[in-house]
Amino acid sequence: MASVANSPFYILKPPNSPFYILKPPNHTHYKLSSGITTSLWSFSCSNAQFLALQTSKHKSSTIKCFATDKQTSSTEISSTARIRSEVLTPFRSVRMFFYLAFIASGGLGGLIATTQLIAALTNPSRALDASEIAKGLGIDLGAVSLFAFLYLRENKAKNAQIARLSREENLSNLKLRVSEKKVIPVSSLRGIARLVICAGPASFITESFNRSEPFTEGLVERGVLVVPLATDGNVPSFEFEESEEAKDITTKRKRLWQLTPIYVTEWTNWLDEQKKLAGVTSDYPVYISLRLDGRVRGSGVGYPPWNAFVAQLPPVKGMWSGLLDGFDGRV
Repeated sequence: MASVANSPFYILKPPNSPFYILKPPNHTHYKLSSGITTSLWSFSCSNAQFLALQTSKHKSSTIKCFATDKQTSSTEISSTARIRSEVLTPFRSVRMFFYLAFIASGGLGGLIATTQLIAALTNPSRALDASEIAKGLGIDLGAVSLFAFLYLRENKAKNAQIARLSREENLSNLKLRVSEKKVIPVSSLRGIARLVICAGPASFITESFNRSEPFTEGLVERGVLVVPLATDGNVPSFEFEESEEAKDITTKRKRLWQLTPIYVTEWTNWLDEQKKLAGVTSDYPVYISLRLDGRVRGSGVGYPPWNAFVAQLPPVKGMWSGLLDGFDGRV
């Protein structure tokens, strides 16, 4: 949604027609140089701030609107992403709790040992105990350092996983057009299809379309559906052979390339974020393949490896259906 923060607009009421808006009980009156008494007050509607100027002599009232809504950041962590992270790594929170407990225990022991060491060094009668106390202090400091390292590593892995799951959730909310009258979110295809996002100039997508032809049947059997995302604003051209002999393969190719991304700006923003995180130049054409569960399986620069998809992915139907659904590859 385009921001209107810097684009105020005005609404004028028709002449000789009342203009009723709920006004706060206490509002300020102003008297202009012309003798016109005005009331200046503010209210909010739909999260936008309004300033209204009401006059006693003029027949029109002016409302000036400044939108104050802030668009939700694509990197904002949702509760769903946190829950999915807990499900994927159920014992991480337990480990982190014990790491903190060990750090606290070691820190307390180190504090006690430090006070004992100071007392031993200042008391000649306890000088012989100083070496043992120093040894215990060293053990406490070593334990604190070890568990602090383990905690920081675990926390870093947790944050990275939550960020990745959040990006995947943002992807699942993007919209696809299946037909002229049907628009669905990406999440609707979980468990049904393995999406391959092919993003780049229209010429790159057309060439990817041509390269997929020899592997059409194998890709369809494995539930692959392609999302062609043209980043240059042009529409890629897909040519299908309409002869009677190629009717079956043409039907499968149309099915393979039936999806169309809508709200392309949202798709492009999501893609730019992925490229930035991967250190890929924004104008490079890329592909991103998803698993059946909607998680990112793999990605790369250049044309999608259609032959590798056919070789690595199990069919979605037949004797291997269900048994190999989890063998889409590591995430």
